[in-house]
Amino acid sequence: MVVRMRGNGAHVRRQWRHRAPRQSHPFKNIQPIDTRRLKAAGGLAFAILGFSALAGQSGQAAAASDSQVRATDVGVTLAAGRPKAQDRQELKVIRSADENFFDQAEKAVNEAPKPAEAPKAETKDEAKSEAEAKAESKSEEAKAAKQAEKPAELAPVAGLDQTQMNNATKIVETARSMGLGRDAQIIAVATAMQESTLYNRASTVLPESYDYPHEGDGSDFDSVGLFQQRTSTGWGAVKDLMKPEYATKQFLKSLIQIPHWQEMPLTVAAQTVQGSAFPDHYAKHAANATAVVDAINGQ
Repeated sequence: MVVRMRGNGAHVRRQWRHRAPRQSHPFKNIQPIDTRRLKAAGGLAFAILGFSALAGQSGQAAAASDSQVRATDVGVTLAAGRPKAQDRQELKVIRSADENFFDQAEKAVNEAPKPAEAPKAETKDEAKSEAEAKAESKSEEAKAAKQAEKPAELAPVAGLDQTQMNNATKIVETARSMGLGRDAQIIAVATAMQESTLYNRASTVLPESYDYPHEGDGSDFDSVGLFQQRTSTGWGAVKDLMKPEYATKQFLKSLIQIPHWQEMPLTVAAQTVQGSAFPDHYAKHAANATAVVDAINGQ
């Protein structure tokens, strides 16, 4: 009963107000849930998903399932609330009985092998770099093979240097390829000694001659090459006359057309082909030309 005072001092009695009983809490009857057990069950599910990944399942599916289990674990734990004191003893007994099960489940989760990562695809730069390395390796191998096939250079004789000896070797080998013997070889080498000192010379009169491999130059009209042959008199094109093998063939073709050239003195045979202003100068090279040809032929 509630008693209140009025302004004039009178007491007023009022009866107790009866209120409707409160409704029970919606979560009052929910039984407490062992969170450790729930986590273990989630861990075991994750372990099973890990083993499935080894059989070809996607690692992303396993990760999604794990996140769902964790979200469910948190949600149920919040809904369950904290267990009451009267239930704690029972929970301890359950935990003690299932201790080995929890340990084994956690161990299985920790030791579950991760799905193998797919091999990374090569980038364009890596593929290009590898292709360049292979091409460079092949180029080096080709160079090595070419060097191995290249015959050893003959040591110079008769006062020649290596470049002169190499050019004399080209003259002798070209004569051999034409079926010509020692006499023709000596005449050709002696002629080149007089005309160009056995250097493949360009001409200052023909700028084009410098576009091709050369060893020095001259300025006697448009004469070029080992035999100082002139393109203007019909010996051939400049690009061909700058090749030692071609120039030698042109000289020898003219030589073998001379009747009885084998019976002629060296200087006469050479002069008949060349038409030099100094017809007797070829004779002074006969001895050195003979020594060079014999050295090349291994005599």
